[in-house]
Amino acid sequence: MSSTASPKRVAIIGGGILGVSTAVHLLRQGASVVLLTERGLASEATGRSLSWLNSAGERSTPYHLLRLAGVDRYRTLFAADPGREWLQFGGGLMWNAAGQQAATEARHAYEKSVGYDSRLLAPEEIAAATSGIDAAAVPDIAIFNPGEGWVSLPDLVEFLMEEFHARGGQLVLNAGKTSVTVHGGRATGVETAAGETYQADAVLVACGAATPSVVAPLGVEIPNGSPVSMLVLTKPVDHEVKAVMNTPRAAVRPNPRNTFALDHDWYEDHITEHPDGTFSIPDGVVQELADEASKLIAGNPDLKPASWKIGYKPIPGDGEPVLGELGQVPGCFVAFTHSGATLGLIAGELLSDEIMSGNKHPMLAAFRPDRFA
Repeated sequence: MSSTASPKRVAIIGGGILGVSTAVHLLRQGASVVLLTERGLASEATGRSLSWLNSAGERSTPYHLLRLAGVDRYRTLFAADPGREWLQFGGGLMWNAAGQQAATEARHAYEKSVGYDSRLLAPEEIAAATSGIDAAAVPDIAIFNPGEGWVSLPDLVEFLMEEFHARGGQLVLNAGKTSVTVHGGRATGVETAAGETYQADAVLVACGAATPSVVAPLGVEIPNGSPVSMLVLTKPVDHEVKAVMNTPRAAVRPNPRNTFALDHDWYEDHITEHPDGTFSIPDGVVQELADEASKLIAGNPDLKPASWKIGYKPIPGDGEPVLGELGQVPGCFVAFTHSGATLGLIAGELLSDEIMSGNKHPMLAAFRPDRFA
């Protein structure tokens, strides 16, 4: 008779970066993992994230430190193969609208005060710091953060899923809306829309903006501040842009195969949500965003949208991540955050450690869901 203990069984709801990352980290520690998606992998926020890797600007100290750790894990992955087209570190460049130089200077001063690599540049100094930018688009000064980077999350999910399958993870696609099952006050598994059940010792709910609605039937309230957003991918164009740009009318990052990823928030009022849960936006507004992005790029190339996706951008009600076990429902964990890209690897690592060991990690202390109880 074998005395070997059975592996811990974990069910994960959500096929985005947080769910996939946690699944792979759990498998590395010997867990048995089933990953369930409502539709496909990276079909929601992960598939339409600008995925700018940073901790720029001002935020709480615990959040800043967690984001720095998140960027560090990407740097480790990057160092293993700098040739990966979907993960690069070319810095970040931001500027405010004309007449807001004082705000830009204040942001720079704050970043310097916490040791964040931040450089204040006049337009004529940008070319020496990073390539491919039309300096004429900068009204007065810009901030360059050389330590920042970007990742194409769908490519990262595909990369991680290779390890997921190699380590024996179970993937259930198109499971529909999945619920957490509870017995004796403790999470015991999940049930799909079709009534299929998967028993588990622990459950992770990591389904983006839908996370609060999934845990609500458990008597858990997590405020949801998720707005509707859009990500546009352009057709290929020759360019030399390396940095992510965050500007008054367009946020732009390089994307694999000489394309760009674009987003912003000025066009949110132009987005229509339909009764069936789909979204639409006038084609002219999408092209307007592409035109705004073109103004930022040297040579002002004619950018043409190739595709765009619209949906809810996950943002907890107080803006801070929600990570960890539900106090009201032991065995049920959540991962709900605006910074899913930056935190993708580190959150998966820390959550898997907590699930496997039962020990709470101090870096997640400020982000526990019980703060809303």
